[in-house]
Amino acid sequence: MIGLRLGIFTETAMDGSLRFQTGSCLSLAILCCALTASAYCRPLSSYDGQVDKLLQQMTLEEKIGQMTQAELDHIRDLNDIWRFQLGSVLCGGDSDPKAGNGLEAWTQAYEDCQAQTLKTRLQIPLLFGVDAVHGHNNVLGAVIFPHHIGLGCTRDPGLVELIYRVTAQEIRATGINWSFSPCVTVPQDIRWGRTYEGFSEDPALVELLGQAAIRGLQGQDLGGPLSVLACAKHYLADGGTKAVVTIGRDGRQVARLDQGDAQMDEATLRRIHLRPYIGAVKAGVGSIMPSYSSWNGIKCSGHRYLLTDILKKELGFEGFLISDYNAINQIDPDYKAAIAKSINAGMDMAMVPNQYRQFFTLLRQLVLEGQVPMERIDDAVRRILRVKFAMGLMDKDRSLMADRTLWQSFGGQAHRQLARQAVRQSVVLLKNDGHCLPISKRARIHVAGRGADNLGMQCGGWTITWQGRPGNLVPGGTSILCAIRNTVDRSARVTYSADGSGAEGAQVGVVVVGEQPYAEGLGDNADLSLDQQDIETVKNVKAAGIPVVVVLLSGRPLIINEILEMADAFLAAWLPGTEGQGVADVLFGDYNPTGKLSFTWPASMDQVQGRSGKPLFEYGFGLTY
Repeated sequence: MIGLRLGIFTETAMDGSLRFQTGSCLSLAILCCALTASAYCRPLSSYDGQVDKLLQQMTLEEKIGQMTQAELDHIRDLNDIWRFQLGSVLCGGDSDPKAGNGLEAWTQAYEDCQAQTLKTRLQIPLLFGVDAVHGHNNVLGAVIFPHHIGLGCTRDPGLVELIYRVTAQEIRATGINWSFSPCVTVPQDIRWGRTYEGFSEDPALVELLGQAAIRGLQGQDLGGPLSVLACAKHYLADGGTKAVVTIGRDGRQVARLDQGDAQMDEATLRRIHLRPYIGAVKAGVGSIMPSYSSWNGIKCSGHRYLLTDILKKELGFEGFLISDYNAINQIDPDYKAAIAKSINAGMDMAMVPNQYRQFFTLLRQLVLEGQVPMERIDDAVRRILRVKFAMGLMDKDRSLMADRTLWQSFGGQAHRQLARQAVRQSVVLLKNDGHCLPISKRARIHVAGRGADNLGMQCGGWTITWQGRPGNLVPGGTSILCAIRNTVDRSARVTYSADGSGAEGAQVGVVVVGEQPYAEGLGDNADLSLDQQDIETVKNVKAAGIPVVVVLLSGRPLIINEILEMADAFLAAWLPGTEGQGVADVLFGDYNPTGKLSFTWPASMDQVQGRSGKPLFEYGFGLTY
């Protein structure tokens, strides 16, 4: 394990929050042992005595309310929370509080929703869910960590656990208590727009790091003040769907992989895609999200064999299942029939952002008509209430309001130092001819490329907005250009141009290129060739006759043969998040690169499409100094 040289985190006796002590060095392996020694292990079913007492008091309407999740910006009136006795509220990737997107607005929105539950007869608190997939990424000022594909290159479960522990602390600073993470997909086709949400193509590594993420979020006790309910997603084989290649309006090929069909036998399904969920259940995950996708033509969100027979009975999962965003709609054209199929298959809570009223009404009808058994309703609500009891939400002496003292550490330097370490460890050195790296801090450096001063490109999708966006719109971060300027000696000169012009006279050029932000299906791409603009930028710097270092920002391996040949050194930095200083640490030798590829790097699109041939870089490849 690599030591966390920037400092160590310790848990205070007062609130359990992570504090940073500078000037210390502690092995992450030791730190990991300290965190996991008392990992959450009390079975959720051990709360059934308390749950059943409450369940016996509940009306059908109160039970259905617990199974219903509405989206904040679609709730017509917050009073609907108590009118429909909702069990949960979510804010999706583009669903921000009306008062703004800052820390105070998010905290107030959570508290306003939670306060509505006090008007209900039984006063059962809400689960409030967000997609905090690489930090509390919807909120302005939060620390944005590397996406999973980069963390997979660290091979470091201790680091991943710490990252998710800090993420939990930033989530709890807003009061929110549920994160739709970690994603434990095992991507098998890098044309898929969600590839970067997967730790690796290797199910063993995904299992290892997925368990670490769950431990980090849920802590040693789900009822702890800094614990956040985790949600393993997307069950099952969302990363194994068959590509459907079509021609877009611009004449270019488009690969449709998202929400597709995983066509494979059960042995393959279990060997590759089920393994991380076995680990997640063992780690005590409290919720799991079934996938939009299908297995051999049957939607996972309505697949009784996958949801009930395998997950709940065979694996012994005691938590609850939450559907993906409007996923139930895809099961059957008849919405009422779709609800019946999904609930009877084993879905416990429905994410119905704008159809919560209709869902509530139709599910009630289905029960009264006998199409959904009351036993199935009771099982679903029992599972939801188990988690709420385990989280301490049912403790009448516990405040449901946010702990605003956590605002002091939100987006703070301690958390950013951990993110910087994560960037250091995730960067993979692919080429270093003539010992081009590390760069002298006294060198005359020309920086180029549209990714050099672009926090949006560094962070990628699921950052402030669902799709993310280019530009420096992520407050508190450090771009790679700024990081380089922060690192060099005062006597050094650093110049910059987006297109690579003006490199003459420099001693070395650093060119930062890569993908523009995207998320999910909009990131599906049949051609992973580097953008021609980026190739021309590298050519412009190369024409100056100086050594060229290329830094690639991407959510997956790209076809880089042309610029790899021009480059003297090449770094795969993935989507590192807000702390570009970690990339500079590697460039200048303050940290020797240790990252190892978590995905095989193809030499051509033919290989991506399944044809044979030697890859450009094997899985696990990575140089050091």
